[in-house]
Amino acid sequence: WAPPRDPGAADGLALPAAPPTRLTIPALGVRARVARAGLLPDGTLQPPRPPHEDRPAWYTGSVTPGEAGTAVIEGHLDSSAGPSVFFRLGRLRPGQHVRVRRADGATAVFTVDAVRRFPKDGFPARAVYADTPGPSLRLITCGGRFDPAARHYRDNTVAFAHLTAISR
Repeated sequence: WAPPRDPGAADGLALPAAPPTRLTIPALGVRARVARAGLLPDGTLQPPRPPHEDRPAWYTGSVTPGEAGTAVIEGHLDSSAGPSVFFRLGRLRPGQHVRVRRADGATAVFTVDAVRRFPKDGFPARAVYADTPGPSLRLITCGGRFDPAARHYRDNTVAFAHLTAISR
């Protein structure tokens, strides 16, 4: 499997580093403040933690959204309280937009290229997290069937997007 080609590389759009503060996905009705996340000891992404478990979280080991390279924002599908921020991520379609407001006041607007579901035990980490020549974004959540014994979903859903506009 290979990620979608990064069409944003040719247009020269890019921003300097600035942390994300708000994520908006109009097609899914998502409007949320963005938390921060790192890695767990096993090298996997740290899920958003209380008191911010219902927020998307930017992986601080990735570039900031709008910078050249691949920015990663993750979020829960659901919790014991019900649906969470990325509950409908699998319904996102190519051509739809994701807006990321940044601490510098700029909003990076990304266009979705593809949405894919991968088994956790065969997750193509290199392809998903690989840096791209232009600014790109990965939105990641759980998906597939819930495994009650393991207490997690068997798959991950990933939305691939590239920067298409900047607003201030």
